[in-house]
Amino acid sequence: MDSSNGQPEKPVISPGVDRFFISVHTTFLFVARFFRELFRFPFETREFIRQCYMVGYKSLALISLTGFITGLVFTKQSRPSLSEFGATSWLPSLIAIAVIRALAPLVTALICAGKVGSSIGAELGSMRVTEQIDAMEVSAINPFKYLVVTRVLATTVCLPILMAYTALVGLLGSYLDVHVNEQTSITFFFLKAFSDITFLDLFASTFKAMAYGFTIGIVSCYQGYNASQGTQGVGKAANISVVISMFLIFIEEVIIVQVVNSIR
Repeated sequence: MDSSNGQPEKPVISPGVDRFFISVHTTFLFVARFFRELFRFPFETREFIRQCYMVGYKSLALISLTGFITGLVFTKQSRPSLSEFGATSWLPSLIAIAVIRALAPLVTALICAGKVGSSIGAELGSMRVTEQIDAMEVSAINPFKYLVVTRVLATTVCLPILMAYTALVGLLGSYLDVHVNEQTSITFFFLKAFSDITFLDLFASTFKAMAYGFTIGIVSCYQGYNASQGTQGVGKAANISVVISMFLIFIEEVIIVQVVNSIR
């Protein structure tokens, strides 16, 4: 409201554009507060370990199934094309490059965005609308450090580990198909698979996974921590957390791939 005449304030540009820039500003302040609280004592070690368990261990079953099927199906899809040129011996190298450079980080991030991101958004959103976060502030507990910092750190740390696990399971799925068709030994398969993998590939994939994990954590925590409108806001926070996380992950994928290819 305008304090001079009691009339609503006119938008600077338009209501939609104004809301967009306000959300960008509040997001920037949220991220800046995360880095400020990150290096302040005390550290919530116990809650951080619990969140690593929730993000990492609880996602293993879904990650295992998805990674294995990804490697198996990608190998089956690539075999006919390579067979036309008599180059099926290139399958291990092709699959390893595809899985380690692109598929493992991206598949892991998308799975965790749907599973972990929605969970964090709904959990913090329900705590906000039921005033549990306000109660923590009254009790002299720093809710931002306890709820946000621990979850963002957990997703940032666990995503590279899950990515490495996804790559391994995906290569095992690929080996199964190669072994059935060519009777290739597992030793020869992995020697052939990693013959064309460089340190830059491993570093880029790890960096991608960390960036994706941070994105999932910070977006989900932001949406949940600032939820409103009761139970409807909880569902909205969970939904928007997944949508925005996936959107940003694809943008980051394009940028990182472009940078890595310019270095390669």
